[in-house]
Amino acid sequence: MATIINGKIIAQHIRNALAAKVAELKKEGIVPTLAVILLGEDPASLSYIAGKEKALAQTGMKSREKRLPADTSEAQLLQLIADFNTDPSVHGILVQLPLPAHINTERVLCALDPAKDVDGFHPLSVGNVILERAGFIPCTPQGIVVLLQESHIPLDGAEVVIVGRSNLVGKPLANLLSRRSLNATVTLCHTGTKNLAAHTRNADIVIAAMGKPRFITADMVRAGAVVIDVGMNRVADTQAKNGYRLCGDVDYVPVAAKASYITPVPGGVGPLTIAMLLKNVVDAATALRST
Repeated sequence: MATIINGKIIAQHIRNALAAKVAELKKEGIVPTLAVILLGEDPASLSYIAGKEKALAQTGMKSREKRLPADTSEAQLLQLIADFNTDPSVHGILVQLPLPAHINTERVLCALDPAKDVDGFHPLSVGNVILERAGFIPCTPQGIVVLLQESHIPLDGAEVVIVGRSNLVGKPLANLLSRRSLNATVTLCHTGTKNLAAHTRNADIVIAAMGKPRFITADMVRAGAVVIDVGMNRVADTQAKNGYRLCGDVDYVPVAAKASYITPVPGGVGPLTIAMLLKNVVDAATALRST
């Protein structure tokens, strides 16, 4: 039976260390502040924002939330971002995705000041990850690396298979894990991959990030593999209070019986994603302090 990797505990240790750094910054009159922009009333987005703002408060940071109607024009959104870009009291800017269909997401992300791009989605941030330069790393990929390191799972020479090639998780994670400092051998699989199970069964570490409930089954994982589940899917459940329950991209119970380590959903990768966002905000405040 697999050892469960408790992301909540690891994330709390990180948050404790960040709270100490925030206290030091406050002595200099600096309160790390994240501007949060949300368009519309999507329940999942509202829940994510609430969790992030709670975490900010618990570590002594501030959030400046700006909720806008779903029909807000792209020009209005870009002007708000421009205002936050030039506001010295704002150290990080987070635009909650997805945006309404009438807004060009790429144009919005490009409008962010890279020095305040704490989500790591600006093209300059993406390029820095690829070129191994200093800059903000997307929170979920960064959190997965920390999760593996803190669990003392060897990465040097490990065969890692990532299932999912999104710009938010799969692609940046592949770049991170293949850095010389981590030295993993990475295979990036996707919907066009032939005989996917042959790849996943050969992996020391399987990272599921395709957004399909219980897609990775026990027959796709070799005995003793490490399984990291990035998925967060809502599936109907008439017995649940809200009419649904959360599950990952991994068929948890049978895979856990076969793997050596596994992350639960919820409580695995999710807490590390938020912890890395907090880290990026503190880093941004620290960097902007010296400019």
